[in-house]
Parts: sequence; C-alpha cells; structure tokens
Amino acid sequence: MINLQVRTGSGDIVSRGSCGLDWATALQRIDEDRFPFLGSLLPYADTMFNSRQTRRLLRETADPAVRDLLGQEAVTEIERLCREVERQPHRYLWFLGD
Repeated sequence: MINLQVRTGSGDIVSRGSCGLDWATALQRIDEDRFPFLGSLLPYADTMFNSRQTRRLLRETADPAVRDLLGQEAVTEIERLCREVERQPHRYLWFLGD
C-alpha cells in the first residue's frame, strides 16, 4: 500500500491522499522507459517529488494507459495532490510505501 502526502520543505504534512493505493501489482506492469516517474516508485520505500517533477508526473498521468493501469480514482488523487504542490512554494509530493 502506498499513501500520498503533500509536505512542506520542513516536513510538515499539509495534505493527505484520501485513500491508500495498492500499487504492488500495478507498479510491476508500468513501463519504466515510457513512464519514468511512475516507474521509479517502489511499494516498500518513500519517494518525493518537487514541483518541477510533479509537472512531469502530471504528463504521465494524462496518458490513458496509466489510467487503465492505476485506475481513475488513483490518477485523480495523484493529479489533485500534484496541483496542490504546484500552487504553493516549498511543497513536495510524497509517496509513502509500506
């Protein structure tokens, strides 16, 4: 299970994803060359993206193949949190693995 959070540069949590994402099987099917940001996520480790990286992550989530792999609800959640990171300075999107 991977949970999502938006944090400040000092680590304070400013927003949480509304649901945990079960990506263990989906991550194995992601083409890492085609989707390098999603392909870099690990189900058992934490990954952080800054605002520049979230812009690229949004381009990946716009691909219909990603929606098929992860599901519409998960993609909508990622997109919402990416936009939150982009709205305020010093915000980061965290994917928290088990």
